[in-house]
Parts: sequence; C-alpha cells; structure tokens
Amino acid sequence: QVQLVESGGGLVQAGGSLRLSCAASGRTFSSYSMGWFRQAPGKEREFVATISWRGGIIYYADFVKGRFTISRDNAKNTVYLQMNSLKPEDTAVYFCAASTSAYSTYGPQYAYWGQGTQVTVSS
Repeated sequence: QVQLVESGGGLVQAGGSLRLSCAASGRTFSSYSMGWFRQAPGKEREFVATISWRGGIIYYADFVKGRFTISRDNAKNTVYLQMNSLKPEDTAVYFCAASTSAYSTYGPQYAYWGQGTQVTVSS
C-alpha cells in the first residue's frame, strides 16, 4: 500500500503561482512513476503531468505546457507541481497518483491516489 498526501493548494489570483506537494509513504517511492491529475466541478478527471521513476521522462497536458513543472525528490519521497501563470480555468481539485508503469498519461494506469487539494484561481 502507498499513501499519498497532497498539500499546497489554495486561492490565488490569475497570473499567480502555487507549488503543490505530494508526500508518499508505505513503499519505495522511487519504484513508481508519479502523475498529477485534476478535476473541475462538473467535469471528468484529466491528466496534467507525469514523471518517470528516475525523472528522465516527463509529459504535460497541452493546456499546462510552459506554465507547470513537475519534479520529484526521491530522497524526500515527494513529487511537486510548480504552477505558474495560473488561469481561472485551472481551478480544480488536484490529485497526485503513483503507477508501476515507467510513465503514463492514462488514469487507470495509476494504482494509488491522494485525497486531492483544492486550487482556486480568481479572475
């Protein structure tokens, strides 16, 4: 079992920044690729970013490229999502997830999920 706990969400104005963190425990963190997903009210969960076991493979959804950065610190069992130039349409609950795949943009490939952290961007 892997436990994932997100933090760092909050309320920011458009153009602002937030840094989300996801702390993992229970199993060897470096054995898992990690991903960030988000779900806005009334919408389906969507892929945001993923990073492979060693950090060498990174993919972003088109709508966040150039604004968000995913990273991981295996020594701290933590994955991060730095979000810059936030837009109101970024408002959502953000979830981190862990997968035994080397990397994935596909939600069902992720076996473990955090509880989510709310990000609200005001206009």
